[in-house]
Amino acid sequence: MLQRLGLVLFVIGFLSWLFTLTLSEYRLTNASIDNAVKSEHRAIIHERTAFMKDKLYANNWLFIRDFRGAIDTYNAAMNAEKNWKAVIYDNYTFDVAKNASLGILTTGSVWLFFWLSFGVAILGGLLYSLAGSNRLPGVRNDNKFRNPATNRGWIGIAVGFFLIGFYIALYFYPEYLTNWVLLVDPISRALNAGPASRWFLYGFLYTLVILVMGVRMLINYRHSRYQQLRTVSVMFFQVAFAFLIPEIMQRLNQPYQDLKNIWPLDYTFFFDYKLNEKMQAGSLGIFMLVWGIALALVAVPVMTYFFGKRWYCSWVCGCGGLAETLGDPYRQLSDKSLKAWKFERVIVHGVLVFAVGMTVLVLYTYFTGQSTILGFLDSYSIRSTYGLYVGSIFAGVVGTGFYPLMGNRVWCRFGCPLAAYLGIVQRFKSRFRVTTNGGQCISCGNCSAYCEMGIDVRAYAQRGQDIVRSSCVGCGICSAVCPRGVLNLEVGPISSRKV
Repeated sequence: MLQRLGLVLFVIGFLSWLFTLTLSEYRLTNASIDNAVKSEHRAIIHERTAFMKDKLYANNWLFIRDFRGAIDTYNAAMNAEKNWKAVIYDNYTFDVAKNASLGILTTGSVWLFFWLSFGVAILGGLLYSLAGSNRLPGVRNDNKFRNPATNRGWIGIAVGFFLIGFYIALYFYPEYLTNWVLLVDPISRALNAGPASRWFLYGFLYTLVILVMGVRMLINYRHSRYQQLRTVSVMFFQVAFAFLIPEIMQRLNQPYQDLKNIWPLDYTFFFDYKLNEKMQAGSLGIFMLVWGIALALVAVPVMTYFFGKRWYCSWVCGCGGLAETLGDPYRQLSDKSLKAWKFERVIVHGVLVFAVGMTVLVLYTYFTGQSTILGFLDSYSIRSTYGLYVGSIFAGVVGTGFYPLMGNRVWCRFGCPLAAYLGIVQRFKSRFRVTTNGGQCISCGNCSAYCEMGIDVRAYAQRGQDIVRSSCVGCGICSAVCPRGVLNLEVGPISSRKV
């Protein structure tokens, strides 16, 4: 009963959230342009959008169509004349649409819709999760491999399409999400004293999902102290280090920085504007620069030597935190085949090489002022390419959108350059391993089924081999679902590994 009530409330809250996209009206004014557009482009945009002035638009689709159409027509004319310096490359559509928004989401009524959407959905999610406390401790399959929500059925595919669509809109068409941004605007102003952006909306949603689904993890894995501790850890690091501290730092006019994010996952860390921002921030900025370098060059090899890559991937990382909470229902979908493993090794290490090469190029440009190397390698083009294909499409659209299709660690397994870096250290110089007791294994297959990184754990257990694969994130779920205690996460001398 409690579970059904929770599901109904969540669906009501979710549909209310979708409904808020239809609430606002739009009217273009001089102020809505001046507050969003660079001074050198204002006259052109005022001229080209004069037909829109003071016209009331019933929805943002019509408003965006006219505004973008006016700019596109102007740019097409400039391109035809080969007057490329006059082309407007900046995308002002989101900021102008947000400024032109009218209606209840720009008044005190925003809180009503905030609680009708987020509040009701959160309550529903928590009630649904709390229903699990009525079951005996332990993990059971519960028809997981036949459920349309957890085994590539119609519900899972629908969820996947929604996540993919959300990421595409967030990265490439944020103007269509202006109402959702307005919905969290009061929270942004309370934290950083500024209006909400699409990235604040994303950070808020990211944190909220990890907290609500983290409660589910705490209940479902309450028989395992290890799972309890690491779930609380990822919840804490996401709330404090990834969300609250960076927002408060902005309020104090300091550089925005997720202090737990590490290069090369934080691929923009050495970009010129980031370095300049830190240099201009004084002693705190210098500390943040030194801190980031120390994390990448010292903390990664030292911590991984003693604890394996789990110290970051399963206890600290925000990507891992989302995968372990929101993605937990889909962990059994990871491909365990040898073919998938071969693709994994090539792709993830290829991304690492790409990230390192790009960083070398941007640092060369920063110190020399020259953007081109060898006559054809342009650092700005390369970093834009990485940002688009790896930072946006791979990490976001595929990395999260494919949870219900390929499992919850698609990005961590196939794309994360930091996971590749950590994995190299773990494979060759780490005291961490998952030990096995083959004599106790009954070949139930739970360990392999629940391994999110596509490792055939049962095969290692039956041979009595320690698992030291570079891809293993030490989540410990294989041990938590083993009915015989065959698998244990341990540290010991490297020479004692049984491989």
